[in-house]
Parts: sequence; C-alpha cells; structure tokens
Amino acid sequence: MIPKALIEETAYQLMFTAGIEIPEDYLAGIKAMASAETGDLSAFVLRAMLENWEAAKDDRRPMCADTGLPRYFVKAGNEAVIEGGFVALEQALRSATARATHDIPLRPNRVHPLSRLDHDNNVGVNAPEIDYSFEPGAEWLDITTVHKGGLFGSDYRMLFPGDGIDGIKRFLLDTLIAFGKRGLACQPAIVGVGLGGSKDVCMTLGKQAACLRVVGDRNPDPEIAKLELELKDLGNSIGMGAMGFVGSSMVVDCHVEVGYTHTGGMPMSVHCFCLSSRRAVARIHADGRVEQRTDPQWFTPYLRRDTVEWPQNAAGLRKSG
Repeated sequence: MIPKALIEETAYQLMFTAGIEIPEDYLAGIKAMASAETGDLSAFVLRAMLENWEAAKDDRRPMCADTGLPRYFVKAGNEAVIEGGFVALEQALRSATARATHDIPLRPNRVHPLSRLDHDNNVGVNAPEIDYSFEPGAEWLDITTVHKGGLFGSDYRMLFPGDGIDGIKRFLLDTLIAFGKRGLACQPAIVGVGLGGSKDVCMTLGKQAACLRVVGDRNPDPEIAKLELELKDLGNSIGMGAMGFVGSSMVVDCHVEVGYTHTGGMPMSVHCFCLSSRRAVARIHADGRVEQRTDPQWFTPYLRRDTVEWPQNAAGLRKSG
C-alpha cells in the first residue's frame, strides 16, 4: 500500500524540482539552439536564459517570476493500492500544492474568475487540475507536476479532411506567427499539436504533447513522426527566434498526438509550453521507494492503444519504465 503521507511529500518535493530546475532534455535543446542562433537579440535572450537557469538552481529560487499554474498528471498502475484511495491522493496533492506555494515560494496565481477570491495557495475550485491515466501490470504510482502558464500559448481550429497536411501546416504557421508578433508565448518552446478527438480531447492531447514528452522523442507512428519533424523545421523557418525577435529559434521540438475523430472533421490544437519548461516526475513503488526523473513516460503503448485490446508485447516497456 502506498501511504498518503508519502504521496504528499513526493508531490511537495516535485514542486521544488519543477519550479527551480530545468529538465536536462530541454536544457540540451536550448544549448543547441543558442550555439546555432544567428539573430543577435534572439541569441542574447537564449544566453541570458541559460545564465538565469544556472542562477536559479544555485540559489534554489524559481527560474521565472511567473511560476504558472501548478497541475498534476497521475499515472496509476492497475494493481496499485493507495491508502485512503483516490480521494486521499487528491487531498495529498492539494495539500502539497498549498505548502509548496508558500515554501518555494510560488506566485499564488489562482483566483475565482468572478469574485477574484484568492486563497493565496494556488488551490481552489478545480485547482490544481489532476489528469489521470492507467497502466496494466503495475503496482506503482507516477506523479508528474507541470507548471504551465494559463493565459496564452494555445489555440484551436476546426479543420476538415480536405485541408490535409497543408491545412495543418498553415494553422501552425498562423498560430506561431501570431504568438510571436503579439507576445502570446515565450519562445522557444516545445510545441504540442493535438489532432482529432472531440474538441475537448483535441485540446487535452495538444497540451499533453507539449508538456509530457521530452525533446527528441518521436511518435511511434512513422507518418506522425515525419510530420513532427516537418512542423518543427517549419516553425523555425519563419524568421522569428527567442521571444519573437529576429532569428530561427522558435520551436525546440514539436510533438503530435492524435485521437480518432468525427468523419467530417479534423480538429487541431496548438500549445506552446514555455521557455521555462517546468516539469518533474516521480514514481512511488509499492515498497515505498521513490525515484525522480524528468521524462513523464505518459504516452505508453497502452495509452495509445488503437483497438479494443492493447499491444501485449509492449509489457516489457511498462515494467522496465
């Protein structure tokens, strides 16, 4: 049985890691961009961010003054047993959020949309968000925290089958250019694209693609993987770099996730993570061991299953991940 107190302490520590330390995969991606960037202001911003991240890590302070909206993604093994059940798990995550907001500290960004009531701890109605997925043949609990801005950096459009790949590329370009011109995203960023599903699922897929896959990861579907690389190159070819300045550093990586959709449409969402790409993950084992990492391993073969059953030959990946 996984104790409630261990869940809260793990989530509390993850809040510090996510808010202060940049993931290694993203750091490597930014360093590569900084070395290749020819735009003067864009290159300056990238070098400044690298210095800022080092200072944040050394001083144990948040890497950005706007610490975003803390949220959780929970992947539960099918055989995992949680003390007090999932209600206790959610109590633990909300408590960890409130404590970490004061102790790190994080900016208390959560307010009631009408009254503007602020509990000063990033906790309220439907806050923090907790998304769930499940995994067969496992007793562990994966907790991922993501600190993502909640104002801009996302867009949605209902495309149609006749729009095809050209329509997908056009919408991506429209979105990134608008974000760069109007300051609606902090580039360069991991860009997540959701294709298909219902409207809400399309938005969810795009956000998860941006926040829960590491730089360099490719979709296992060869056609989608090819599209990811094409969209990444396209995003870096529009003449914009870091924070919208002239350059070629717009997209650190592009990840595409799909869902089966209505025959008459092809909904698409675009989500930019953030120049401060903030995520941290821990796996809590049934015996009480806790292992932190930076790769959420969210999109498993089971999660991407295509028919009634799932690829059983991928069991080794689930057990070793």
